[in-house]
Amino acid sequence: MPAKNTIRLTMAQALVKYLIAQKVEIDGETLPLFEGVFAIFGHGNVAGVGEALYQVQDQLPTFRAHNEQGMAHAAIAFAKANNRRRMMAATTSVGPGALNMVTAAALAHVNRLPVLLLPGDTFATREPDPVLQQIENWNDPTITPNDCFKPVSRFFDRITRPEQLLNSLPQAMRILTDAIECGPVTLSLPQDVQTMAYDYPESFFAERIHRMRRLGADVVEIEQAIELLKTAKNPVVIAGGGLHYSEALPEFHQLVEKYQLPVGETQAGKGALPWDHALNLGSVGVTGSAAINELAREADVVFAVGTRLQDFTSGSRSLFSRDARIVSININGFDAIKHNGVPVVGDAKRTLPQITDLLEDWQPSAAWCDRAESLRQQWNETVSIAMTDRGTDLPTDAEVIGAVNRAADEKDIVVCAAGGLPGELHKLWRTKYDKGYHLEYGFSCMGYEIAGGLGVKMAKPDSDVIVMIGDGSYLMLNSEIATSVMLDQKLILVVLDNRGYGCISRLQHACGGAGFNNLLKDCKTIDGGAPKTDFAAHAKALGANSEKVGCIPELEQALIRAKQSDKTYVITLDTDPLSTTESGGSWWEVAVPEVSEREQVRLARKQYELAKQQQVI
Repeated sequence: MPAKNTIRLTMAQALVKYLIAQKVEIDGETLPLFEGVFAIFGHGNVAGVGEALYQVQDQLPTFRAHNEQGMAHAAIAFAKANNRRRMMAATTSVGPGALNMVTAAALAHVNRLPVLLLPGDTFATREPDPVLQQIENWNDPTITPNDCFKPVSRFFDRITRPEQLLNSLPQAMRILTDAIECGPVTLSLPQDVQTMAYDYPESFFAERIHRMRRLGADVVEIEQAIELLKTAKNPVVIAGGGLHYSEALPEFHQLVEKYQLPVGETQAGKGALPWDHALNLGSVGVTGSAAINELAREADVVFAVGTRLQDFTSGSRSLFSRDARIVSININGFDAIKHNGVPVVGDAKRTLPQITDLLEDWQPSAAWCDRAESLRQQWNETVSIAMTDRGTDLPTDAEVIGAVNRAADEKDIVVCAAGGLPGELHKLWRTKYDKGYHLEYGFSCMGYEIAGGLGVKMAKPDSDVIVMIGDGSYLMLNSEIATSVMLDQKLILVVLDNRGYGCISRLQHACGGAGFNNLLKDCKTIDGGAPKTDFAAHAKALGANSEKVGCIPELEQALIRAKQSDKTYVITLDTDPLSTTESGGSWWEVAVPEVSEREQVRLARKQYELAKQQQVI
């Protein structure tokens, strides 16, 4: 007999009921933690999870997508746009549907973003084995394709009994809402177990309100950081994405303004200061501004806040002087000790005011501050010139960015992910809105752009979401254009067609290589070469409004029409595959062959070896 105060549910019904009970408190308002579930059904989830979701559509909406990787990207982008405070789940069938989400899981893992992945799995009973889409491992029958999620999930569990949810789901929520361990959670759901019933305690489904846990830093660590910071005459600050996730921008502004600290922003940190703020010297690192990079090379103390200091930020560890010391505020000790940094492990919103108070009357060198201001002005002039239309037949990425940036309203959001555009956007895009710059550049995943734009629009419906994307990424994953139309989530897409993978072609040449297999003209083709893709016609076939333009003035007029459109609007234009903004930036380590028959490669190798001598390991 079932115990009192229980409710008999299938495993799938219990899972869905538990998700509905999860709430989050944001600015005094209680909201659902899960905005909804993206789903593509198949035999592995339609009868279990699908039926459970059908019963609760008014409490937990289900969104039908067109590609499993794409829908997971959309869910991840939604969480990023919400500073990781709210999120979505994504469910698939077994086999190829599940595996399509593995790339998205890796993206969420690298970027420390929450998403709940619910792939269907083969029968736990194994009675009908092998079922359709099942991969049989001859030596280990417990292995299924879903095991591929293990290395790219913060938490993984295979639910082989319905009562296992009682232990697994609270752990899943712990990871999804934890500032340190935040990342993708995968619950692998055998299709037979989804339909099995169990008498769950009613208390398991009581409303749970999640609040941000703000951990304070150790007193000794703060004292050590203060001691080092007070020795600095020529400091720079690196603003990372953790400032956004901690919602610590007011505290950050107070610190840098009180002590007049020059700031460089990472890809994830961009928007921490308005672009025209007197202390914002632009992007830092490989795709950085000449202003902050020049200061970073000479800084005696680098104050890193909420950044994992990846290679693009540090110029593959060559940007900062060997004599420079790094103070790193980070909620995650794993990141705080990188580059032999002096760690301050704690929440930025809680820790920054302590740093501000304890620095007391310390100030950097007046000459350093004057120089920072001069370099900032020079860089802003450089950006303005780079984004000005030159009237050439093929506009550069920078000229296109200039036109789009000028057309964007203050609360509009630009979305991008891979190729050459993220580097140009990092240098050039000007935003006053702290959420106005949404780049996925931790995993640099082609195909994130359109799906990510969908997730951002769902999170920020009052903003125009402008997706800037190259032809390569568009061709790789474009199906969520149809989803955006279907869900009435309007996007503005600007497709820059440079006929290939222009960014990698430039990198290939920089490493001494010949043009090979990147631009379409350098690829193996039959009977006259690769076809010219009509992106405007393709987007129209997916339900969007669209047009092709031939120059920057035409683009500017098209952007006005796109703004006025009542549904997703796609603009495409041909661009220069070779030009990039030369000003700014720093070295990035890409290994060059030691031995080659090509003289260009041998010269590139010599330059590579010289550059490596500047690395601080």
